[in-house]
Amino acid sequence: MSNTSSPPEQTGPRLETLIIGAIAVVMLGALWYVFSQQQQSLRRSPSGHDGLQIWLAANDVSAQNFTGGWLIDETSVGLLVLPLYDSELDKDRVSPTTQQELLLQQDEYDLATPIIRRKAQRVPALVILPKWRTGMRLTGIAHPILNIEADRTARTLRNLTGDRQASLVSSRTPFTDFSYRSHDGEGLTARLYDAQMFKSDACTPIIGRQDAMLLASCTLAAAEGSSDDRVMVLSDPDLLNNHGLRLGDNALIALDLMRAEAETGNIVIDYSRDVWLRDPYVEPERERTWDDLARFFGPPFLALWFGAALVLALFLWRASARYGAVRPESTALGAGKDIAVQARARLLRLSGQDGALAREYATARLAATASALFGPSHARHYAGEAAFLNYTERRHPALAPRLRGVLDAIHQLPARLTAAEAIHHIDQLEQVLEQITHDA
Repeated sequence: MSNTSSPPEQTGPRLETLIIGAIAVVMLGALWYVFSQQQQSLRRSPSGHDGLQIWLAANDVSAQNFTGGWLIDETSVGLLVLPLYDSELDKDRVSPTTQQELLLQQDEYDLATPIIRRKAQRVPALVILPKWRTGMRLTGIAHPILNIEADRTARTLRNLTGDRQASLVSSRTPFTDFSYRSHDGEGLTARLYDAQMFKSDACTPIIGRQDAMLLASCTLAAAEGSSDDRVMVLSDPDLLNNHGLRLGDNALIALDLMRAEAETGNIVIDYSRDVWLRDPYVEPERERTWDDLARFFGPPFLALWFGAALVLALFLWRASARYGAVRPESTALGAGKDIAVQARARLLRLSGQDGALAREYATARLAATASALFGPSHARHYAGEAAFLNYTERRHPALAPRLRGVLDAIHQLPARLTAAEAIHHIDQLEQVLEQITHDA
């Protein structure tokens, strides 16, 4: 028992490791939010349109969400749904700095008028005007105080239709009903809360009347001169968004409108900020290039690659700084005995409650022996004194009475006793446990 040195203690994580880990988590979180989280939360929110895509797909209407990243054959598109979450096109959105500014924010992300026009010129399109501020998405509460300013939405309408006299029309009742005749002649009713309608000489109503249109077919303003292209304009997104589909017959009306358009192609709900449409008859099919491979290293995959590289570098650095050759003293013959001697020496160095410490030591030695005999997965079952004694009586009947007697003697030790008495009982326990271990 002269070997009273304590084994080397394991040091905790280094400060620089914690700093690097924290920086990695923050950067990965920021990248993930920038590239995906914001748009995903918008689509799933009450003002989003994920519910429309799910509803159409559940009724055998081909529909998909699209956020950009690859080309789409425009001949396969039956209707391009363009929800506008920007009430001032072509102007940069000002990021909110306070919680109140965030709730009252009127634009979710920036869009450009030329991009919207180009899309509507190439395929049949349905443009959904904005109505709700960010607060409606974050709180889930649809209240008139969270409506976007009417003048901003009216300017967006004028930019799309080219009608300088186009304006919004507000409802005077909390709920407004609109009659709709489906393609099979069934009468349906669209119901909207705090309905947002519009009037324009450049539009023909589909739902609503000329002085209060909800859905209309309008002329599409061209960048220069007049244009014969037309686009459908929905003034109130609550007819098709997650919040409004559950009101009235809105879901059935959306299904009837989209099913008719889906006969000529796929319904695409487009959240992208660029034109990803390709005409297969005008634009030749291109060969594979390095750009096809490079897109897997751009957003949002860039965040994954960056995170993987950072984790690999951190792993290699920590492996080189912390780990090395196995220390010989931990695997040499008699290493377990040395550890037991060190534990006994520590026990004897403690003053006072030697009897209680001896009982705790006996419990720990039974658990360690069970782990050595049965492995970590079964050690918990046999670590208890009663279970270990039952095992000893079955497998080592000659040693069971001795082990039971040693344990009983230890349990009966007084709180205070001499070091010699403690050593005597501990040595007896070690001897019988060593025999059980070797005989196993």
